[in-house]
Amino acid sequence: MRRTLRGLLSLAVLIGTAGAGTGTAGAATAAGPIPSATAAATTAGPASADIEDRIRAIPGMSLIAEKPVDGYRYFVLNYTQPIDHRHPSKGTFQQRLTLLHKSVDRPTVFFTSGYNVSTTPSRSEPTRLIDGNQVSLEYRYFTPSRPQPADWRKLTIRQAADDQHRIYQALHRIYRKNWIATGGSKGGMTATYYRRFHPQDMNGTVAYVAPNDVDNDEDSAYDRFFRTVGTAECRSALHAITREALKRRDEMDERFARWAAKEKRTFGLFGTVDRAYEVMVTDLEFGFWQYQPAATACADVPKPGVSTDDLWTWMDEVGGFASYTDQGVESYTPYYYQAGTQMGEPGYRYPHLKGLLKYPGINSSRTFVPRDIPMRFDKRAMPDIDRWVRHHAERMMFVNGEFDPWSSEHFEPGKGTKDAYVFTVPGGNHGSDISLLKDADRTMATAALLDWAGVGAGEVTPQAPYDKKLDRRESRRMPALRP
Repeated sequence: MRRTLRGLLSLAVLIGTAGAGTGTAGAATAAGPIPSATAAATTAGPASADIEDRIRAIPGMSLIAEKPVDGYRYFVLNYTQPIDHRHPSKGTFQQRLTLLHKSVDRPTVFFTSGYNVSTTPSRSEPTRLIDGNQVSLEYRYFTPSRPQPADWRKLTIRQAADDQHRIYQALHRIYRKNWIATGGSKGGMTATYYRRFHPQDMNGTVAYVAPNDVDNDEDSAYDRFFRTVGTAECRSALHAITREALKRRDEMDERFARWAAKEKRTFGLFGTVDRAYEVMVTDLEFGFWQYQPAATACADVPKPGVSTDDLWTWMDEVGGFASYTDQGVESYTPYYYQAGTQMGEPGYRYPHLKGLLKYPGINSSRTFVPRDIPMRFDKRAMPDIDRWVRHHAERMMFVNGEFDPWSSEHFEPGKGTKDAYVFTVPGGNHGSDISLLKDADRTMATAALLDWAGVGAGEVTPQAPYDKKLDRRESRRMPALRP
């Protein structure tokens, strides 16, 4: 089956800001002895000390900056991690994280985006619902949290889970109340993987719109999704405009090339502007359903014969031309690498584009990773995660979107699991969360989360009021193939 990359307009704050921040942590390099988790637990400073002093007292923890935020203290930090947790003597790197401190007497949310960490204060949905602290961790190998030189073989889901485990051990001596792991999309996948490898760390997990690609060679769920999603009229309109985009590739290639020259963008990974353009077109349908509001966006799909300006504008809104350049891809090499070595990537057929594709197979993770980085797919990784979730998940919640293509292949707790839930937002896209569930589901999900966090017994309402600065939703353009 043809592998496909997904152009998308990503929600940087789905349940907490996922984008790269503006803080400067410096290059991630070898950083001396690795702190012992036991030492961290016993030397985190006296309970009476200022929270900054207690954080600084953790071996291996260093302060980059503190930023003002009403009602909290907010720290940007570095923590010394082993490059290889199985062989900790073989070098270290500095991993960036942030801490939104409310009180040591409140529960703590461990948020992961699966990408860079933002250094702008924000709250995930669970953090607001339980009125807790929030620790947000940058995923290994996303800069600046990248060892130098980078041994890409050490970028695995288990190594990343072990990173989280050591952070938890380091901070749990200070934050002794209940902990909840959470994340959206790749962050939801990350929270799930962490729970599989360290099931006793967290009191609960809330994973939003988290794909579960058990068999990378079997993606019929995506074909079923695109045959049935939305209305027949909307699907037909999308088929027509994507065919039109390929029929007019010469004029669009020319415009794409002019724009790239002006913006100093290049196409080295793709090979040519035409190859990059074809990848973008094959991503448009996926990107449309992922983030466009189907209730209104279907009416805005251009019709064949539209002007070049209008076609460009619509394609840029749905897919983002900048995402299909070297500069748009470079920061996300760690994601593409993991998609092509362990996590898998979505594939689906494009029967409506028959006869118009010139480069079958180009839309795959291998295209987006420099050729000097070897990639070999591990077929055992995702079946292991899936089996664990189906048979051992406990106090875990998965929130999906009905109209979100990534939710086509989602996690399903089975027999043997306890206190585990799967919820679906009706008509929801990749921005689906607890607040958008049907009333009965929202009540059930909120009650479960509050129970896991050990707060608000019998309550089903948020423990903290909405804050327009901390709880805002932000959008930013992301490159292809990104859950």
